[in-house]
Amino acid sequence: MSKRPEIVISSRDADRLEDLIDSLSKDAFPGKADLENELARARVVAPEEVPPDVVTMNSTVRFRVEGTDEEFTLTLVYPKDADPNGGSISILAPVGSALLGLPQGGEIDWPKAGGGEHRVRIEEIVYQP
Repeated sequence: MSKRPEIVISSRDADRLEDLIDSLSKDAFPGKADLENELARARVVAPEEVPPDVVTMNSTVRFRVEGTDEEFTLTLVYPKDADPNGGSISILAPVGSALLGLPQGGEIDWPKAGGGEHRVRIEEIVYQP
């Protein structure tokens, strides 16, 4: 896997995500350790210091899976807010964890469910709370 880019997370999101992780069992979801590692390496700032072009919780982003023509506009949400009909992606999903804290134009390699990796690129931050 290539070097992971720096990520920025608001202190509010970091606190809420740490509480979420603490509330889950050890093997609650396959990417738990990855999300913990992302939080540990993030630069945590006050909410008002998060740049407007960075993916935060409840941001709506348009992203593209490189190597495909697939583009999606989804809102990054907590599991309780995930829409089973689409329109949102849970922070507990591998791509959700990969998107958190990335800037517009940022890319990251992330594991696919069946093995291998894909590259996700943030095309636009449509909305950031």
